[in-house]
This record gives sequence, structure tokens and C-alpha cells, in this order.
Amino acid sequence: MVNKFLDHLEEWLITFLIGAATVIIFFAVVHRYATGFAGGDLQDLLLKINMSWAQELTIFMFVWMAKFGAAYGVRTGIHVGVDVLINALSDRTRRKFIIFGLLGGALFTAIIGGFGAHFVWELMHTEQVSADLEMPKWLVYACIPLGSFLMCYRFLQVCWSFYRTGQLPHADHGHVEGLDKDSAIEWAVIPSDLHPRDVAPGKKS
Repeated sequence: MVNKFLDHLEEWLITFLIGAATVIIFFAVVHRYATGFAGGDLQDLLLKINMSWAQELTIFMFVWMAKFGAAYGVRTGIHVGVDVLINALSDRTRRKFIIFGLLGGALFTAIIGGFGAHFVWELMHTEQVSADLEMPKWLVYACIPLGSFLMCYRFLQVCWSFYRTGQLPHADHGHVEGLDKDSAIEWAVIPSDLHPRDVAPGKKS
């Protein structure tokens, strides 16, 4: 239950942050160029709309997205890793190195989360705010302990799963959501004398 909640939280948070940041950047750019090209009453109206906060907000949103995206990456196995030497070892030795690496990642992120929590706690007792939004600084930096502790939990989760099953999460970069493997093969295998446009969807050649 807890894992499902965290899974959905990661996915929805990342999706919302990147989607909202994209929309905000789009309207900020449109507003900037429209203000320069417009004239008369329209320009006066656009000048009354303050979009100076957009850049700062999107930076904060991308930072939060990156911290939670890192935890998502550990869970799904999309982080880049050089494992040529590890895979060349015997199964028993390889298993020990992988567990050591996962526990090392958990320790590192736990330390970062601890320092981040202390830093945020100190900021909460100050009146520091951001430049444009005047948002409390502790709220901005809260992503450090939250994202780091979540990443630490993901390392421990993957480590425990690997200890029990011997399997690591692996991201299939060739997989497209909503497209099954058989359909992909069916579309990929086309006779040499037949043009792809002649093949109707769902029709076998």
C-alpha cells in the first residue's frame, strides 16, 4: 500500500511539475514577445500583467522535479551505470558488489537528506524569501531532504528486492506505452516489394 502510494506520488508529481512548468514558460515567452509587438491599449494591458515571477517559479519546479525524478530513476532502473566489469565477475561476487553499491547509494542519500533537513530547519527560523515570488526559502529547499530520503528508501527497496530475487529494475527504452511487442513486430516486418503506406493498420501482409 505504501509503495503504491509513493509510486503514484512520484509519477503524478513529476508529471504535474514538468507540465505546469512548460505551460508557464510558454505563456511567459508569448507575453514577452506580444508586449514588444503590440501597440496602443493592448500593449498597456499586457504591461499590467506581471510575469517576472515565471522564471523563478519554473526553476524551483524543475529542481523539485529533478529530486523526485532521481528517486523515480532508482526505482525504475533508468540511471546510467557502467557495469561491464561487474557483469564479468562470478555471480556470487557480482551479487556482493551490487548490494554494496546499492547500500552505498542509500547511505549517501541518507547523509544528504540529513544535512538537507538540518539546513531546512535552520531556514525555517529565518525570514529569508525568494527574490520574485517572496516564497519562504525553506519551502524551496525542502525538496532536498524529501527527495533524498525518498531516494534512500528506493535504494533500500531495490537492494531488498535484489537480495530476494536476484533481479534489478531495468528500463526498456524501446518500449512504447500502449504498443505491445507483437504489434510492433507486425509493423516492423514488411515485405520488400510492399511500401509501408500500402499496409493498413491491423492488416497482416
